Amino acid sequence: MDHQETVEGRGGERVAGAGARRVAERAAALDAERIDHRFKGTPPDTEGLTAGELAAQRRNLFTGGFTTPVLALSQEALDHNLGLLEHYAADHGLAFAPHGKTSMAPALFARQLELGAWGITLAVPHQVRVARAFGVPRVFLANEVVDPAALRWLGAELDADPDFELVLYADSVRGAELMDAALRSAGTKRRLDVVVELAAGPGARTGVRTAAEAGEVAAAVRRTGTLRLVGVAGYEGEVPQPDPARVAGYLRELVLLARTLDEAGQFADAERIVVSAGGSAWFDQVAEVFAAAPALSRPLLPLLRSGAYVTHDDDHYRRLTPFNRVPQEGALHPAFRLWAQVVSRPAPDQAFLNAGKRDAPFDLGLPRPALVRSGRDGAVREAPAGLETAKLSDQHLWLRVPPQDGLEVGDWVALGLSHPCTTFDKWPLIPVVTEDGTVTSLVRTFF
Repeated sequence: MDHQETVEGRGGERVAGAGARRVAERAAALDAERIDHRFKGTPPDTEGLTAGELAAQRRNLFTGGFTTPVLALSQEALDHNLGLLEHYAADHGLAFAPHGKTSMAPALFARQLELGAWGITLAVPHQVRVARAFGVPRVFLANEVVDPAALRWLGAELDADPDFELVLYADSVRGAELMDAALRSAGTKRRLDVVVELAAGPGARTGVRTAAEAGEVAAAVRRTGTLRLVGVAGYEGEVPQPDPARVAGYLRELVLLARTLDEAGQFADAERIVVSAGGSAWFDQVAEVFAAAPALSRPLLPLLRSGAYVTHDDDHYRRLTPFNRVPQEGALHPAFRLWAQVVSRPAPDQAFLNAGKRDAPFDLGLPRPALVRSGRDGAVREAPAGLETAKLSDQHLWLRVPPQDGLEVGDWVALGLSHPCTTFDKWPLIPVVTEDGTVTSLVRTFF
């Protein structure tokens, strides 16, 4: 990031100016990629056109040659969701590093940074490589990295670009030792910023389980010459049997840990103290607890990391979104529709679509029929009550069909999906469509 264009915002600096423009320019260069067999759903007659040329034709998703199954992103819902959570973070004094592992789409990273995001959160080193290829200037790596090859690459990135900022997790003394050894062997000159991860309970995923363990990890980090302790982090989505009280209790433990480590002098080398949490189910609790955080010895950077909000969904996150608890602050809109065609009606109560596990997520609920578009005249209607997904095969969706539904072979069915993270990863190129079906752009993903 160009330091002269850093802007003071909620909870601290945010990417602005040249940093955000650089990501946008590199993402825009993807429009020069040629359409070919790699990109399912694209019109066969566009072979050899660039993605930008296809978008410029403003084809209709249904009559412009796109083949089924085809995943589409709603332009209107996408714009709404991107703006809503940035405004929410700003209104609640939070810095925002949206989780990029949801989409792995540089064009969406660029939009998030342009809207004021502090940086992009990622989960594994390969995802950081993608982000850096597109110029993302700040990365929050929400994982401990112990792979020496990955650590040497991260160290080289830091040394090669003095404006690149990276923060990652530590949750063990051994992990800190392995990070230190890899960076020392590579001769890395810049120190790597580290936050101690606090687990959300005894049965949670990663992270230290007690404040005492956190103190040991913090001390191990500070004993190195290659790492710098800058804060604490965790993921409240792992709280057992979560409810607002339990989640808030964990988040208060996280803030208390920051205060305890600060009072012990563990952040002596830090310029600001990071306290980070926040998936897409409890960011209201993150906002409330972080707003009440006490003053520390250095400026506090309260960092939110929600990711699934970009597209929201039709089941899992629709039920869990904090906006159900605080409707006065807005509502997210499902942005995905997977369009598939009826290819078989072997029995009155059964139909098959030409989309399956290779096309649709199924880990947090099966796709739900939402709309039916007639294969005869293009008329669109709401999916009839009782039209339900029975199960998924690799390339087929089994529909349970109500009596006298009128569903025919050749009809298109729009499926509402659950879990954005396992939707994006099945589609390397996704058309963005307006409400009338016009394709305005294409989003490239990298998984």
